[in-house]
Amino acid sequence: MTMDPYGAWAYRPESPLRGAADGPLAGLTFSAKDLYGVPGWPLKGSSRAVLPEVGDSPLVARLLGLGATLVGKTHLHEVALGITGANAFGGTRNPLDSTRVAGGSSGGAAVSVATGEVDFALGTDTGGSIRVPAAWCGVVGFKPTKGSAAWPTDGVLPLSFTCDHTGPLARDVRGVVRVHTALSGEAVTPRTWTGVRVGVWDIRAWVTPEVWAVVEAEATRVATLGARVTQVSFPDVMDAYTPIVLSEAAAIHARALASEAPGFIAATEANLRVGAALSPADVAAARARREAYRTRLEALFGEVDVLLGPAVPDAAPMMDQDEVVVSEGTLPVRRAVLRITAPWSLLGAPTLCLPRPLGALSVGVQWVAPWGQDAALLGWGLG
Repeated sequence: MTMDPYGAWAYRPESPLRGAADGPLAGLTFSAKDLYGVPGWPLKGSSRAVLPEVGDSPLVARLLGLGATLVGKTHLHEVALGITGANAFGGTRNPLDSTRVAGGSSGGAAVSVATGEVDFALGTDTGGSIRVPAAWCGVVGFKPTKGSAAWPTDGVLPLSFTCDHTGPLARDVRGVVRVHTALSGEAVTPRTWTGVRVGVWDIRAWVTPEVWAVVEAEATRVATLGARVTQVSFPDVMDAYTPIVLSEAAAIHARALASEAPGFIAATEANLRVGAALSPADVAAARARREAYRTRLEALFGEVDVLLGPAVPDAAPMMDQDEVVVSEGTLPVRRAVLRITAPWSLLGAPTLCLPRPLGALSVGVQWVAPWGQDAALLGWGLG
């Protein structure tokens, strides 16, 4: 095994799975988060628990057929239920500062790209799991529209059937575009910002002043290029997101939870047991709230073409840090992060995370487009 100073790799075989020699992705290498089913490779979800069986991922097979070479599987926040990257194997460290977390749940994916070990990585995103580590590790992350034919979720260990997405991380938008174009057949070309209605999601109280300055700089950048920028509001959706995801996750992992020693780290088991304790009425109420939020987002997309907001509340926390201080006060890290990223997974809208430096560290901005507007969103990312 070669060196792995950041705890990014869950499995690296002696020889990679070679892609087709003549495909549009020939010559590119990639990693897959250890939730993807790969023939002959172990799948542990960065956990010591007994996991449900998962078939082979058609997305991995498709990428190999398109020419990309799979070099290994990356670590994640245990079974993808978290955003710091904590797991049973010591967690994943940030390549910009190894005393800090890489983020999660796709932390190993982000690190494998940030360190140049692969050209792109396959992650998953249920509440921010591609975008958070992308922002903190200084790479680009893309969460496609939920249900995108180009980005199937079958053959991937689920966390929440109704919120799970697959998607890529790469060092720049061009890298994401190359993979998305090969998979989807959609032509992605740079799009002008002239006349584009940009809604800035005004959650300055939810982030540090330094992070909000990054968002304002991005708004100024596109305004200079001709965008029409306005401030918009959208609510905290955690009252819908949390019961839905925890109840679905508890059902998926019911077998392990029923055993005498489930094998999860303490925080994962605690979250799963919260989900298992929710009543059908609790979950139904959360699903009804989700529909109300979806209606509200549809209305918002009648007023603006694309949304801009922060991707994370602050730079990456330290490995043992439980709380983060933002403009409105002190919050648990999980809540502070998820309320910024979870809406777009809960509601399935395509979202592009672009990293932005903060001193020697990295934060990021999120661009959110209407459902099915993936190619347009990526085109703006190139613009």
